[in-house]
Amino acid sequence: MSWVYLVAAGICEIFYAAAMPKTVGFTKPWPSVFCISFIIGSMYLLSLSTRTIPIGTAYAVWVGIGAVGTAAYGILALGESASILRLVCFGLIIAGIVGLKILTPSSA
Repeated sequence: MSWVYLVAAGICEIFYAAAMPKTVGFTKPWPSVFCISFIIGSMYLLSLSTRTIPIGTAYAVWVGIGAVGTAAYGILALGESASILRLVCFGLIIAGIVGLKILTPSSA
């Protein structure tokens, strides 16, 4: 279940990162509430995942999911660059996430 919490925490990170520019420095109330809600949810789920997943692994996977997911949002929704080198770098992050999952002891 810890891995489910960790993936959910990463997804929450994507939502709050995507919402952050819409807060305009947390001056817009509703986007700010949305963003803060996902920040809280992300932190809570991350903390649940660390009950059995080592903190270094959990943090790296959480950041990786958030980074790649937010980058995908930027490419798909905001028209950011999808150059081959950029995609290769995101692929390396994903490879690192998969590697950490594989190398984390099965008791986690």
